[in-house]
Amino acid sequence: MQINEIRTWLQDVTHPAREEKNIVDLGLVDRISVDGTAVTVILAFPKRPDPLKDYLIGATKAAIIRHAPDAAVEVKTIVKNPAPKQTGLNLTLDQVGNVRHIIGVASGKGGVGKSTVAVNLAIALARLGYRVGLADADVYGPSVPIMTGTEGMMPLSEKEGDLDLIIPIEKYGVKWMSIGYFSQPGQALIWRGPMACNALKQMILQVRWGVLDFLLIDMPPGTGDIHISLVGDIPMEGAVIVTTPQAVALADVEKGVDMFRNEKVNRRIFGLVENMSWFTPAELPDNRYYIFGRNGGRDMADRCGVPLLGQIPLVQSIREDGDQGTPAALSSRPDGLAFVELAGKLADAVNKE
Repeated sequence: MQINEIRTWLQDVTHPAREEKNIVDLGLVDRISVDGTAVTVILAFPKRPDPLKDYLIGATKAAIIRHAPDAAVEVKTIVKNPAPKQTGLNLTLDQVGNVRHIIGVASGKGGVGKSTVAVNLAIALARLGYRVGLADADVYGPSVPIMTGTEGMMPLSEKEGDLDLIIPIEKYGVKWMSIGYFSQPGQALIWRGPMACNALKQMILQVRWGVLDFLLIDMPPGTGDIHISLVGDIPMEGAVIVTTPQAVALADVEKGVDMFRNEKVNRRIFGLVENMSWFTPAELPDNRYYIFGRNGGRDMADRCGVPLLGQIPLVQSIREDGDQGTPAALSSRPDGLAFVELAGKLADAVNKE
């Protein structure tokens, strides 16, 4: 690998908030060094905080690995013309200070429809008259842009003092924010845990949310360091856990419940949502086929001592609406009303002393 070759590769990395100019032309690539298969890139940022710094670090690493899969890539950053030391300016809680309830939407495993539930729950809460935002913290599989028909949109930024705040996308009465707005289609985000945690905290704490009744956080599946970091640094009031009725998903629900109840986390679980509870074909709307088992979520909720907030059917229109960017909760069909009922039960649970 040659330095000039690597510099050419880095021209594929564009800064989404800088008119899609690449980081080489923007002068962000300060130095490149190569030692065998080890590559070190130093990115130079101005003293003014860049809310997309962590995204650019990950994109830089990904651009090199895409061309040289065996390379050991390290990306470092420096500040040109350093400013006086700030006191936590980048990651204060100011932007969530006017949010009444911050609630995580979590799942023990992937593939249970957590993001589908999160997006539809946000819209259903808005239908009930609440002021709602959703932060897509599923950093390795951000799906909110597709599911809300906002793919390709670019959030604006607004300067406040020395801080650049991100303005969320607004649609369907909900404020949306996702790392998916800043990544290129098909681009893999090759991030280790700490880098992902920092990027996600920026996606939440450097966003001008304004006054909200609910801020939902669509969390990554599982129970890892990202979850612990988010709960530790963001005033999350509690969580809703999504599962499907089959045994393999329910086994992971217990792990999720244990994580939130762990003394180091200690967050309230507002309830369980059983997704894909039964299949109802459009031509036979009164029929129910329990493909993944029957009432597994209800039984698990009883065992864990948490409410069952809702059972969402497996209906083809939910999948179709999500793919088309018009979530089912916008409709008055039975599937849409199921999400509105879920939203009402969550609001009641949150407001219950």
